[in-house]
Amino acid sequence: MNSTPVDYLPILMQFVVIMGFVGATIVATHFLGPKRKTADKLETFECGIEVHGNARTPFSIKYFLVAILFVLFDVEIIFMFPWAVNFKENIVNGMDAFWEMLIFLSAVLLGFIYVIKKGILKWE
Repeated sequence: MNSTPVDYLPILMQFVVIMGFVGATIVATHFLGPKRKTADKLETFECGIEVHGNARTPFSIKYFLVAILFVLFDVEIIFMFPWAVNFKENIVNGMDAFWEMLIFLSAVLLGFIYVIKKGILKWE
């Protein structure tokens, strides 16, 4: 099936309508919104806490490493859910799914052992 440029016309029309709506909304909020600037509104606000010192104060990279490792291992473990849901079908179809999950879990475990050996989770 060959597509012609006319086939893309509905997509182009939808894009133009969306961009027009976005532009109209931005312009409307600019002209219709309140314009009261007070000292309280212009003050920096972060989670209801008063600002103390410089925001550029350096702190340990360990925080970021733990956060990244959490996301990494969390996403890897999410891949186990569909396998667990279809566990009976996987067993019926043979042991291939079992070996695939075993290989996956061993890769996750090797990564975790590497993290432990590097001492990334040790706080000083």
